[in-house]
Amino acid sequence: MAKLKISGKELLKLGYPEGRAIGMAINVVHQHFKKEKKEKVMALLKAVLDNPEDFADDEALGRITAELVEKEKESLPEIPINMQGIPYKVYGPDAIEQGALEQMDMAARLPVAAAAALMPDAHSGYGLPIGGVLATDNAVIPYGVGVDIGCRMCLSVFPLPADFLEKNRSRLSLILQENTAFGYGEQRKPMDDPIFERPEFRELEVVRSLKDKAFRQIGSSGSGNHFVEFGLVEILEQDPKLPLAKGHYMALLSHSGSRNLGATIAKHYTNLAMKNCPLPKAAKHLAWLGLDTQEGQEYWLAMNLAGDYASACHHHIHARMAKALGEQPLAMVENHHNFAWKEQLANGQEVIVHRKGATPAGKGVLGIIPGSMIHDGFIVRGKGSATAINSASHGAGRVMSRTKARNSTTQHELKKVLKEHGVELIGGGLDEAPMAYKNIHEVMAFQKDLVEVLGTFSPKIVRMDQ
Repeated sequence: MAKLKISGKELLKLGYPEGRAIGMAINVVHQHFKKEKKEKVMALLKAVLDNPEDFADDEALGRITAELVEKEKESLPEIPINMQGIPYKVYGPDAIEQGALEQMDMAARLPVAAAAALMPDAHSGYGLPIGGVLATDNAVIPYGVGVDIGCRMCLSVFPLPADFLEKNRSRLSLILQENTAFGYGEQRKPMDDPIFERPEFRELEVVRSLKDKAFRQIGSSGSGNHFVEFGLVEILEQDPKLPLAKGHYMALLSHSGSRNLGATIAKHYTNLAMKNCPLPKAAKHLAWLGLDTQEGQEYWLAMNLAGDYASACHHHIHARMAKALGEQPLAMVENHHNFAWKEQLANGQEVIVHRKGATPAGKGVLGIIPGSMIHDGFIVRGKGSATAINSASHGAGRVMSRTKARNSTTQHELKKVLKEHGVELIGGGLDEAPMAYKNIHEVMAFQKDLVEVLGTFSPKIVRMDQ
């Protein structure tokens, strides 16, 4: 096998900035991925570039992200943070790594912090930890939203019996492969969408040049933990917003975000925030933009555009699948994380609520909380907990980094556990092995006061990036 070689020129073409990040990427690749195929490694490096915070806790790839987010020292005076933070609730603290707890403590010390909470699937990220919820006074934190703006879950439940899946596995597997695109690839025949008529694509400089690529990528999914999968839904309790009788159905579940559009918006406005709001080194990724500033208003518009674009991507995926199946869904449930909302706290204060890897769970709000490629996800209804700022977890949450997962799991072990659970995996890697995730049932038990379960989703045919 030829020795893997990646050059700085290739990384520049991929989009890496000139500087130390390129050297670090080359060193990491040659040290940890020298036996991997070049195409796969290049896709991984692109994923790190587009979504650095997804790899922040990775022993190897985290070294690259550290260089990507490093910024030059600013000349503005440093903004002090509070000695003590606002009080907040941690759900399932014993199952949350220390780094995530420390990041949340830092966020609670910001002078703009009004309320906070930490969900049970939490783990370390940049700025807010994944699973962090932070309400701020007239300020939006780009890294409090995250790089993959508006990342979401979308579930379509079809009028097909559960045994349809087992009788048609080969056909369904082919449908997934023919109608999805992952990684930094693009749809072969993208469909048009009203979102491309939005004025933001004309009026916001940062997104104007991204329109063509956004068009080519619409209806596609990211890498890492993003997926499109067929599975079985069991409805346990009816709800007026979910017009389904109790019973079993075949369903489609997707998880992805705003692609290059959201990543570029996040990087641009994070740089602006860090330039205009210099904080102590330990808190620098929590830099904010005031909503009474031009930059803050621009980011707010761009963030909402990216969130709506992410939703459109899912709707295109589900429309393609429905057409291939020759069926229209009976119901659809959709919810998103990595976003900021204008809301009111229980005391009536108007705030900006950041949910980074946390999902809205206001009273009566429906959502999906996935498990892993072999474990059940849950259709939930929010209870509207003020202590949790009307939030819940967005999934099971990682219990080990991607590098650790790759180094501690073998392909044989993964194939064995997939077979035991009757799951077919198309693409995917050891870094997304189910062993890398927390026990979803324990996570759900920690948030029993935040959501109630209406049904379950069991994955059976899972499509991920190669």
